[in-house]
Amino acid sequence: MSSHDTLETDPGWLSEDQLGAVRGQVPMVYVEAVPVRVDHLGRIEKVGVLLRPGADGRISRAVVSGRVLFNESLRDALWRHLSKDLGTDAAPNLPVGTAPFTVAEYFPEPDRSGFHDPRQHAVALGYIVPCDGECAPAHDALDLTWLSPAEVISPTIASELSEGHARLVRRALAFCGQLP
Repeated sequence: MSSHDTLETDPGWLSEDQLGAVRGQVPMVYVEAVPVRVDHLGRIEKVGVLLRPGADGRISRAVVSGRVLFNESLRDALWRHLSKDLGTDAAPNLPVGTAPFTVAEYFPEPDRSGFHDPRQHAVALGYIVPCDGECAPAHDALDLTWLSPAEVISPTIASELSEGHARLVRRALAFCGQLP
């Protein structure tokens, strides 16, 4: 059995009933990664967005996102979610430090913060992650599209991004000084 096969039996995973109970009592911690392709000067050329089923059952676009498990480091959580969503050949360049470019607070109420998750209150640490390898949609992702910064913030694409991810991508581009 490979180490990948043991992920689902890790004691950090909660049953659906346990997860529901915890979500109703405390904020959940997430990592969100905006995958990018950069040129030799580190300027963002493309932003990767996934097409996937959302929490509400709709198909929408999203960045890489997922929970941090009990006793899991932020770096390990980032690596796990990037590998799960972009495939094992994505070659993500994780940041040297664990300081995020932004912190997004998701609420069940849609108008409270601009970040919405109907299931829970969640705190998400946002990272910009250059990927040098061959990326392909994996796990529950249906497709992966690489878009220029101007394309990804266009009204059409922004309206297709889920759960405040359009806002997160804009923050990522602004943080890098590349918001068109």
